[in-house]
Amino acid sequence: MRLPRTLPRSLAGQLFAMQALLVAAVVAGCAFFAYASGRSQAEDTAARQVRAAALAMAESPSVREAIRTPDPSAVLQPYAERVREETGIAFVTIMNPDGVRWTHPDPTQIGRSFIGHTDRALLGETFEETYAGTLGPSIRVVTPVRDGDRIVGLVSAGITVERVSTQVREQLGALGTAAGAALALGALGTYVINARLRRHTHGMNARELSRMHTYHEATLHAVREGLLMLDGQRRVALINDAGRELLGLAPGSVGRRVDELALPAPLTGALLASEPRVDEVHLTADRVIVVNTSPVVGGERRGTVVTLGDHTELQALSGELDSERGFTQALRSQAHEAANRLHTVVSLIELGRVEEAVDFATAELELAQVLTDRVVGAVAEPVLAALLLGKAAQANERGVELVLGEDSLIDDGALPPSTAPRDLVTILGNLIDNAVDAASEAATGTGAATATGEGASGGAGEGAAVPAQRTATRALVTVTARTEAGELLLRVADTGAGIGPDDADEVFRRGWTTHGTGRGLGLALVRQAVHRNGGTVTLGRAPGGGAEFTVRLPLAGRTAGTEVAAP
Repeated sequence: MRLPRTLPRSLAGQLFAMQALLVAAVVAGCAFFAYASGRSQAEDTAARQVRAAALAMAESPSVREAIRTPDPSAVLQPYAERVREETGIAFVTIMNPDGVRWTHPDPTQIGRSFIGHTDRALLGETFEETYAGTLGPSIRVVTPVRDGDRIVGLVSAGITVERVSTQVREQLGALGTAAGAALALGALGTYVINARLRRHTHGMNARELSRMHTYHEATLHAVREGLLMLDGQRRVALINDAGRELLGLAPGSVGRRVDELALPAPLTGALLASEPRVDEVHLTADRVIVVNTSPVVGGERRGTVVTLGDHTELQALSGELDSERGFTQALRSQAHEAANRLHTVVSLIELGRVEEAVDFATAELELAQVLTDRVVGAVAEPVLAALLLGKAAQANERGVELVLGEDSLIDDGALPPSTAPRDLVTILGNLIDNAVDAASEAATGTGAATATGEGASGGAGEGAAVPAQRTATRALVTVTARTEAGELLLRVADTGAGIGPDDADEVFRRGWTTHGTGRGLGLALVRQAVHRNGGTVTLGRAPGGGAEFTVRLPLAGRTAGTEVAAP
């Protein structure tokens, strides 16, 4: 059989019960202490009062004169009663040295022996005692009456214990009222505080709160998505391990304001915004993150809950997918062109013009092989070689010649394992894509002829073999890739319109673009990949008038930085 609960379930209820008991115990203790202290003080006051009355009467000359008369009671009884009534004490007894009473509140007791001790008074001492006399237990003082050197009588003044108790009970009533008011006020205050605590703890008990805290801590450390909580003053109230890693924050970030965390300005603005943000993409120094914010509102703004998703890998894969799509389209176009050329060769053979068919086919094979041989011979790194060949095919489809600089040379094994191939694809692929866009638009805008079909294929081949022999009106992208002085140098120059001095500082910012909305992420990703590998990227003006981007990545060591030079 289970015993019924004696305490409420909730932590607030348990605290209320304990606090109520504590307040009651404190009030009861204070009341008991006040009662004991009040009784002691009442007894001390009574003793002082009767002592003063007894000494005053013993020193009174009229008392000594009355004692000398044949009938002392006739004079002393009225006097003693008057003193008793004026002082409010219980009795005043004047007696001879043998203890026979001359005065008493009860006249029938006059002439009888005093009930109590008189020995010490007969020796000349004034003393105090509690003794049960004719009026009951009393606090009394006995003092001698001197006439010269002789003790001619004794004076005893007293107050009954019952009267002292009555006075204490009267005080205790007032004390009880005050104690009850204090208890009620304490209980009310405790109830108000615990009602607030109950709202904050949602009625949970200590075990449930402890379990929730354990789960909370485990969840924060286990979840891979970043979680950031800001209070109403935009200070970091909570952040988990994934959030610190995504934002690149130190362990001591809790309690700091968001604008003190040295985050990129667009990301800081999103975190400080009062309205919700949904699936916003932001770049930090090393990562691409998706930010979602949700304000916590309860009558007033309480703070903001922020979730951070790591899309760095997804963005890289998306870029690779875009490259693969481009390669596929280029291969499809080349297959179409190859079919056209094959039909041409077959037709020439059918017409009996075999030598012309052989010359045509041989020339096409040589032109197609020139770029491949040039790239493979100069760039032994397979990832970069494959990227250059694919981008050359894509550029060719848009009427842009992609040529490899004569001084390009990367030996096999020159790149250390620490250099991620994916970062190289991100850097060089985005730079080439931007250069092809710029060169193509500039050529179209000036009315320059755009090479397509057979002419385009031939132009690309010749450009790869003789990269320096081109006119400024042709759409041209020049790529240089080499290792020098312990660095990997990647340079991409185009014949586009270039980038103005006003845009030089903004070109690497996410969202900067000249191609409309929905673009402007490529160069931001380039800067991020360069920073991640400890390199630098500079912007200058190409010999053909367009833009020239130069990337330098250390082959050993890491000194992170990003430089932007005006063209």
